[in-house]
Amino acid sequence: MTDRTLSTVSDLDALDFDRSGGLLPVVVQDAATGEALMLAFANRAALEKTLETGQMHFWSRSRNELWRKGETSGNTLALVSLHTDCDSDTVLARVTPAGPTCHTGERSCFGDGADVAVAALARLDRTLATRERDRPEGSYTVRLLDDPNLRLKKLGEETAELIAALATRDSKRAVEEAADLVYHVLVALRATGVDVSALLEEMDRRA
Repeated sequence: MTDRTLSTVSDLDALDFDRSGGLLPVVVQDAATGEALMLAFANRAALEKTLETGQMHFWSRSRNELWRKGETSGNTLALVSLHTDCDSDTVLARVTPAGPTCHTGERSCFGDGADVAVAALARLDRTLATRERDRPEGSYTVRLLDDPNLRLKKLGEETAELIAALATRDSKRAVEEAADLVYHVLVALRATGVDVSALLEEMDRRA
């Protein structure tokens, strides 16, 4: 597999800025979940600044100036890695967002349509993280996080219920039981210090 990672300023020499008048489209992706967050444009100076600072910089076509994402809102995008496509005229930026990316206040400029399955897992994991942090009274998630015996017991129960639904070819129940099992798996992983990003990375590696 060809490595198209852009790690240093000199790596930018491989990009074809001339093809589109000095600006390249940058697809911004959440490195943890794979969600598409936004599309922006960058010239070489913006990409150099991104690599130098570790924060996403772009070129504003309307203001005709360099800008750092989140410089006014605080919703920054920390760089994880930059990659070019096969034609060297588009950049993929894998990032860690601090807050919503879209100016409307939504997490992604594309809503949930970019990757429904991944987005659903990411939303669930964010809810679990909120429960773990805020620990609301009466929360079932908090009970599971605090009680390892209950976590293991529920994992066994949900697995058995899914198997029973599959054995009887009850598709509706099988989907429901599978969803229950996924929830309990994510809670159990979080209790061991693992969030959904590690699971998605492992699934992507196996794919």
